[in-house]
Amino acid sequence: MNAFTVQDAPLNMAPTGIATFAKVPICYDIHHANADIAILGAPFDLAIQGKTGCRLGPRGIRNASTRFRMKKGGNYDPERNKSYLDTDLWRVVDCGDCDYVPGDLTATNKNLEEAVRILAKQGVMPIVLGGDCSVGHQAVKGLDCYSQLDIIHFDSHLDWTKPLNGQPYFNGSPMRNNSTLPYVEKMIHLGIRGIGSSGPADFEEARANGDKIYSVKDYRRVGIEEILKNLEAGRNTFIHFDIDAMDYPLSKGTGSPMLGGFTYDEATEMLEAIANHCNVVGMAMTEVAPQYDDEGDTTCYTAARLTCDLMGFATKAREK
Repeated sequence: MNAFTVQDAPLNMAPTGIATFAKVPICYDIHHANADIAILGAPFDLAIQGKTGCRLGPRGIRNASTRFRMKKGGNYDPERNKSYLDTDLWRVVDCGDCDYVPGDLTATNKNLEEAVRILAKQGVMPIVLGGDCSVGHQAVKGLDCYSQLDIIHFDSHLDWTKPLNGQPYFNGSPMRNNSTLPYVEKMIHLGIRGIGSSGPADFEEARANGDKIYSVKDYRRVGIEEILKNLEAGRNTFIHFDIDAMDYPLSKGTGSPMLGGFTYDEATEMLEAIANHCNVVGMAMTEVAPQYDDEGDTTCYTAARLTCDLMGFATKAREK
């Protein structure tokens, strides 16, 4: 519901109305999304190993995103001299959240997988707001309408850990799990650094799988254009962005923050290059835990801004 107004068209400013992502319209029937892009919340953290709380991530990201409302003519970027996400050209909707079933990881995961599948079969790009990192695997499982899919994974951790006591679906394993899917072909990991859950054997197995692994220092040394030479241009690509890929001042609001991460300008440089090189068909933004954020909600703001940036870059690439 919009705020009451005597004007012909409501301004739809950030403090008014319902806090959908970037103030886009609500989609009440996911089977008939009628959109180019759909926001889908995955407020799940049953699979977390450390500090819980990222089940509140979708709400925090949405609240922060309201300052980036989409509008006619798009949002103008003076540095690039381009306008992005013009509502006359692109329809983005917010489909709300997948059901979180307390204590039932299997049912919770299935809800997300099926929701992504429903959207993808309509040709809609799903943007999943997590939730812990395990939601990235469930989202990729829902993209089985593609015969080929590459993955670009932003994270401080490799997420290639072996199953724990037989449980494969936790936040340390989504990339290992993705490697088992028949349509997933190439994976690039960006930002891997510090002490994490994966050990030497995990890195060896990932490289044996053909994965390319770059730390933040590696990226700064070789650049994103060189990294993207690992992928054939125009291939279907899913982006999994764990917020702890960003440097600690930008990602305090997460369960496992890590020093030495990317700056905002570095992240947007990479996302823009990826959107121009690949056919981006989906994204997951994960591990945002608002209760650990600073007073300025910096982590939620960063996640919201990067998600909007990726949406803008991906659609602009399709306007060419």
